[in-house]
Amino acid sequence: ISPVPPYSREQPIFTTRAHVFQIDPSTKKNWVPASKQAVTVSYFYDSTRNSYRIISVDGAKVIINSTITPNMTFTKTSQKFGQWADSRANTVFGLGFPSEQQLTKFAEKFQEVKEAAKLARDRSQEKIETSSNHSQESGRETPSSTRASSVNGTDDEKASHGGPAEAHLKSENDKLKLALAQSSTNVKKWETELQTLRESNARLSTALQESAASIEQWKKQFSACKEENDQLRSKIEELEEQCNEINKEKERNAQLSRRLQELETELQDKELELEELRKQGEIIPELMSECESVSEQLQAAEKKNKDLEEKVRTLRTEVEESKHRQTNLKTELKNFLDVLDGKIDELHDFRQGLSKLGVDN
Repeated sequence: ISPVPPYSREQPIFTTRAHVFQIDPSTKKNWVPASKQAVTVSYFYDSTRNSYRIISVDGAKVIINSTITPNMTFTKTSQKFGQWADSRANTVFGLGFPSEQQLTKFAEKFQEVKEAAKLARDRSQEKIETSSNHSQESGRETPSSTRASSVNGTDDEKASHGGPAEAHLKSENDKLKLALAQSSTNVKKWETELQTLRESNARLSTALQESAASIEQWKKQFSACKEENDQLRSKIEELEEQCNEINKEKERNAQLSRRLQELETELQDKELELEELRKQGEIIPELMSECESVSEQLQAAEKKNKDLEEKVRTLRTEVEESKHRQTNLKTELKNFLDVLDGKIDELHDFRQGLSKLGVDN
């Protein structure tokens, strides 16, 4: 919202860009940024009021609305920074320029506008004094004409009424002078009050426009916050669903952990069985060695007892029985080895399944 209405006769006479600051009202020492970035700062001239203003707008917010008076002073505090105090706004404005040249131009324009405002004030006072003098002169002429009309009577009237009439006219003239002086004082007072009322009206209009802009901005912020709140609620619902999924996954992991412990226990049992089978398998070489020793003894007995046929027959019968037992023993040993190989294959398959289950988990 612009502080200059479209129907106003104010026209920009100088424009630049700068960072705007205001003095901290609490400390009166620190500067508070009034704009987030460099904004347009302009001098405006009102031809109807013969007044000058410095105006700056940041978006929809009026950050400078300062009427220049002859008492104001623009001070350069550094190569790129200047300030001036506005007693009507009860603050101190500061401007930060990108270069010293722009600061110098702004300061020169401030001094020029200040001189113009002073000249306008002087002219206004001259007009008031001139109008006051004209009023006094017209007041003086009125009793003079009255006095002249009184003098234009007969000689007898002049003789009888001349003295009291002059005294009366003189008193009337003094009363008119006092009334004229009082009216002049009242005119100045009324003009000052009128100017104050105009400035107050302008400030109220600006404040009203700023409040309307602030209301619209608050509405937009409220709408944005509401949308953000809705988004956050939906995000919270999604996170709750994800938390439920995570809890379910934790339960499944706990079940898998219990199953893994059970499988490890079974694996330990199978390893114990395998160890027992290995111990039983260690007996087989001993039996084989016994069979070999028996065969050697049998051969030696056959060589030594060729002449003893009867004993040989008996021994053959025993040998046949021994061979039969050996065959049965080999058969049992083979069956035992087959069973042992099957157990080993089953244990190997069980170990591969357990390893695959651990990898999947």
